[in-house]
Amino acid sequence: DVFICEERPESGEATDAHPLCGLVLTDLEKIGPNYESLVRSGQGRSADSQASSGTTAPGKSRGTKRKLLGENQTATSGKKNKSDLVMPKLPPNGYPLDHPYNKDGYRYILAEPDPHAPFRQEFDESTDCAGKPIPAWLYRKLQPASVLLAMHDRAPQLKLSDDRLSVTGEKGYCMVRATHGVEEGSWYYEATIEDMLENSATRIGWSQELGNLQAPLGYDRFGYSWRSRKGTRFHESRGYHYHDGGYGAGDTLGFLIELPKRKEKEGQLSLPDAFKDRRLVKVKSYLYFEEKDEVQQAIKTLKPLPGSRIVCYKNGECVGTAWRDINEGMYFPAISLYKGCTVRLNFGPNFKHKPKDVPCSGMHESVDKIIVQQTMSDILYLVENESQMRLDAIYF
Repeated sequence: DVFICEERPESGEATDAHPLCGLVLTDLEKIGPNYESLVRSGQGRSADSQASSGTTAPGKSRGTKRKLLGENQTATSGKKNKSDLVMPKLPPNGYPLDHPYNKDGYRYILAEPDPHAPFRQEFDESTDCAGKPIPAWLYRKLQPASVLLAMHDRAPQLKLSDDRLSVTGEKGYCMVRATHGVEEGSWYYEATIEDMLENSATRIGWSQELGNLQAPLGYDRFGYSWRSRKGTRFHESRGYHYHDGGYGAGDTLGFLIELPKRKEKEGQLSLPDAFKDRRLVKVKSYLYFEEKDEVQQAIKTLKPLPGSRIVCYKNGECVGTAWRDINEGMYFPAISLYKGCTVRLNFGPNFKHKPKDVPCSGMHESVDKIIVQQTMSDILYLVENESQMRLDAIYF
């Protein structure tokens, strides 16, 4: 049962709290669809969970020059002979092949129609809305159904494999992040060096979303990395001795991050951004929320998270704690590559060397948790802004 409804308490006495209507489980973060049963019944999540093919060669995807539609530089609705609130089918790899990259101070978040948004039917049926900006609250962030390397959140010169779990470098250092990030808890993933040519190198670890993609991981304040050469660890462009000998082709590396919840935030629910107040940008029939990077503002708010740490492993052996009390924030698995080397990522559940000395979750376990949190964030936005979400107030 999900809901509780009582006219009177079991004692039969009338109280101010009755009649009582509410949820049996008050922790909303634990309420979500039974995805396992959906998969068994053939109603699984998006094609992202079955990523198997797709062309990802650099240079063939759309560049990141901002191209906004309409006088107001927003996505606009077309003729009303078909619904504007229908998302085109995604390619087998789960992401549009022609897409904007996160670049030049802007990030692009793939959006899909929100089935819970108000006035969806009115918008579709109204001929007065044709050619006018589509309200962003009618859309929501598309949540990938599995942890993969992000198509858009990478330097364009990096080559991703068809299954989006391997990446190959080219020329100078540049970076790619995973599709999912974590803000609290203990999380783990692995990286296997499949090929490392002479004079090539990698830096692997964790990055916040504002980490510079056209630089090595650990270049700025938003990332922490472990380098293959000499085993040096990096943060804010400063290298420190960490592990003699580094690592190379054939090695499997493990990366553990521990992010405890601050005491002052105990009992508080931390939710991701809903993005429903951002601008919608249309690129090749797909819509994206456009987010401007406020790097300097973010730097001013950075502060250490007491008790947090990053631990690295090499072929099942713990190398030791690389960093303690790292900056607070959401961290994504990330890898930067220099010249011709190839690395394959494993986000779980079948790890080669999952740590036995510390309890942790594989990054694959973050998927359902993030979907529930994003849904809650969307619902709260719709409830808090209900009075402002009227088509007549926008268009007439």
